[in-house]
Amino acid sequence: QIELVESGGGLVQAGGSLRLSCAASGRTFRNYAMGWFRQAPGKEREFVASINWSGGSTYYADSVKGRFTISRDNAKNTVYLQMDALKSEDTAVYYCAAYFDPWGTITATNAARYEFWGQGTQVTVSS
Repeated sequence: QIELVESGGGLVQAGGSLRLSCAASGRTFRNYAMGWFRQAPGKEREFVASINWSGGSTYYADSVKGRFTISRDNAKNTVYLQMDALKSEDTAVYYCAAYFDPWGTITATNAARYEFWGQGTQVTVSS
């Protein structure tokens, strides 16, 4: 079991920035691939970004590519999502997720692959 706690959400104007953090505890963090997903009201949960155990491999949804950056600090057991040039359509609850994948070089975009989830943090972008 790995526990995940997100923080950093809030209200921001369009064009602004936020950095989300996800703190992990309970297992060896570096053995897990990490991802960020989001869910807007009335919509299905969608993939945002993912990162492998070392941070050397990342993947982004087309909708956030060039604006969002995922990173991790294995010494701090934390994964981050830097969100720049925010748009109103980025408004959603953002979830951190993890699955066991030591030494993996390709990360999953399918939510079903992820074993553990945080409780989510609300991001609201006003236009």
